[in-house]
Amino acid sequence: MNLGVEPLRKILQLEQAKGYSNLAVMGGLDRYLHGCLEKAEAPEQLLLLKELCCPGFSYAALNRDKRREWVERTLQQLAASATGEQPAKVPSPRLPKRRTAPRASLDSPITVLKGISSALAAKFAKLGVKTVEDMLYFFPHRHLDYTQRKPISELEVGQEQTIIATVWEAHIAALGGRKGTEATVADDTGTVRVVWFNQPYLAKTLRTNSRIVLSGRVSVFKGGKVFQSPEWETLESEDLIHTGRLVPLYPLTEGLNPRRVRRLVKEAVAQWAPQLVDFLPQEVRDHCSLVDLPQAIQQAHYPDSQQWKDEARRRLAFDELFLIQLGVLTRKQEWQESQRGNPFQIDDPLLERFLHSLPFALTPAQQKVLGEILSDLEKSKPMCRLLQGEVGSGKTVVATAVLLIAVANGYQGALMAPTEVLAEQHFNNISTLLSKIGPPEGERGPLLSYPSLPPYPFTVALLIGSLRQGEKKKIQQLIRQGEVDLVIGTHALIQGEVKFKRLGLVVVDEQHRFGVLQRSALRQKGFNPHVLVMTATPIPRTLALTLYGDLDLSVIKQLPPGRVAIETRWLNSKQREAAYAFLRRKIAEGRQAFIICPLIEESESIEAKAAVAEYQRLSQEVFPDLRLGLLHGRIPASEKEEVMRLFRDGKTDILVSTPVVEVGIDVPNAVVMLIEGADRFGLSQLHQFRGRVGRGEYKSYCLLLAETPSLEGRERLKIIEKTRDGFLLAEEDLKIRGPGEFFGTRQSGLPDLRMARLSDVALLELAREEASRLLQDDPGLRQPEHSLLAAEVARLWERGGEPS
Repeated sequence: MNLGVEPLRKILQLEQAKGYSNLAVMGGLDRYLHGCLEKAEAPEQLLLLKELCCPGFSYAALNRDKRREWVERTLQQLAASATGEQPAKVPSPRLPKRRTAPRASLDSPITVLKGISSALAAKFAKLGVKTVEDMLYFFPHRHLDYTQRKPISELEVGQEQTIIATVWEAHIAALGGRKGTEATVADDTGTVRVVWFNQPYLAKTLRTNSRIVLSGRVSVFKGGKVFQSPEWETLESEDLIHTGRLVPLYPLTEGLNPRRVRRLVKEAVAQWAPQLVDFLPQEVRDHCSLVDLPQAIQQAHYPDSQQWKDEARRRLAFDELFLIQLGVLTRKQEWQESQRGNPFQIDDPLLERFLHSLPFALTPAQQKVLGEILSDLEKSKPMCRLLQGEVGSGKTVVATAVLLIAVANGYQGALMAPTEVLAEQHFNNISTLLSKIGPPEGERGPLLSYPSLPPYPFTVALLIGSLRQGEKKKIQQLIRQGEVDLVIGTHALIQGEVKFKRLGLVVVDEQHRFGVLQRSALRQKGFNPHVLVMTATPIPRTLALTLYGDLDLSVIKQLPPGRVAIETRWLNSKQREAAYAFLRRKIAEGRQAFIICPLIEESESIEAKAAVAEYQRLSQEVFPDLRLGLLHGRIPASEKEEVMRLFRDGKTDILVSTPVVEVGIDVPNAVVMLIEGADRFGLSQLHQFRGRVGRGEYKSYCLLLAETPSLEGRERLKIIEKTRDGFLLAEEDLKIRGPGEFFGTRQSGLPDLRMARLSDVALLELAREEASRLLQDDPGLRQPEHSLLAAEVARLWERGGEPS
């Protein structure tokens, strides 16, 4: 007998000791056996392992009884081989019975599954489950731990536990004023009462002397222990589904109950998971120590242990992050490597002239990111960089410097902002910065020329929808002729009428406010222009790598010296009048204030102040002598812009708004931010609101009103009171709220994450590293062995949106 089989015998004996849980070896027996097969050299060893690894065999797919039979037969075979006897042929293992579905596939509707009618399929469709594959990936949101089996005499009140018992008797009983079932069950150590509310039919189902498994919590009633509405099933069940194990809890909708969903998913997984073809290359699985896909799917639904549940989640989470990274990195690779960019010469004298004209010195953080951007501009491949920094960190100064370099190289620059007010703000700020070198010619308007800046003169234009038609056409013509060097605008820049003569650099502000197609449309206005994306929303590294994985990352974490500190205070409902009095005092001093409300209209289900009702109340009852403005998402765009202009120009004292004010206007005279229902917002949103004040020379305040915050809400309010670092707050926000609501609304362009968590920093870094390595070896995933993976990447992005 070849000694290489001895470890297998020990592993199988350990598998027996572990109750056939497939935990004797990391990665499971299937993986171990195939690994042995690949390394086997002796003919008798090869023969034996080929019989053990016969086509279609999956130890993981067997239930415990079938596993026990297979292990015992295999150990007998190994023993016979060790004594030199003629080895008997290992019987082919009996796989779980599964219904064959002629012409059915993973893309087939779930009606091909046994027990799912068209009516039932319609209910599953509400949960996003339409195909067989959808069912396999319809993961439970958590598992109940019913693995703790106890004798009746040792049951503990309040704990989730499982017993195996005999039914003594069961009858219909009045429970809570309605009919239910009451039963007495027993084991060798005692008896316990069991009740099921509103389920009188169970009295006939639970036959006397039948053996059942019960899982649930035990409570005390009239001095005795009682199971209340536990999960149950007969001990004769081939494989436990609802009890005695880690039991999955699935999302539900009307017409679907937990037991029915568990049974249907279990059958679908048993039949179809073994038929999944693993798209992940073997080298990636081995390098990252990941279990096979069929095994991961099975263990994600019905794990044999907590360890297996964790292994399954790790594999499936890796898949999600890996496919996203492949998508965004492929997009970047295709753009940069297949397209030649426009390398810029850095005009150092011009840059020095601009920087020395500023009334302040760049912070070390600004200098660092400026160096990173200039280094990109010198390369022959187009720049793709995300610049993130908080409001007031100095992103606009950096953007102006690199736009100057683009123009000095004979190219045009474009800066796109999400709103007209923000575009005007950029136009005014950049014009002011350029004026430090030399004043512009002519009257102030949407077109300015600076005679002392190359290409002599340097022309800046503002292009927004509210311009008069004549002005708009004139600016469009000048852009087309190349007589505008820098154009600043909104989505008006991507209209068909706008044509650039030589666009070389695109700057997009507040990245997450634009769709993928809008950003792409602006980039296509030139020949592979460099792209700089800016955001004032502090984004944790994990989220940035996922949402903007196709972009290199630059961060300005340092605020310029002298920035006014914003005092933040959490107030309760009793302090509301004091807050109003404080706000009135500041307005009497000539300042302005924001009041933020979570909703547009009153809602009975959510106790939150609504902007419309609150505006009317404040105008009539609290501040009838002051000038109030109202801003919310349902106001037409033109009116919204006008409301923001009036506030910016000081013609409104208080702006009552929903969260639409989160990103946008810069009002140096606004010194108070009062936030209603502050506990209903995430930390990042609260920090963004807070950043709307403190933009001028006056001390500013952020008042957080929260009437009855939850424990979690109180924690958030305590954190924002003490913390002013937006990046720390963003990390905390991501942990508390998750990525889906990070920006306050669902982020488009990112495929849904079912298993991955963006707190999985190490796993995300591993996925990105593996994706980079794979794309370096096989750009475009064109090698035959990567065809399945390439198809999966394409399918994911088709389903979840384009890479950001």
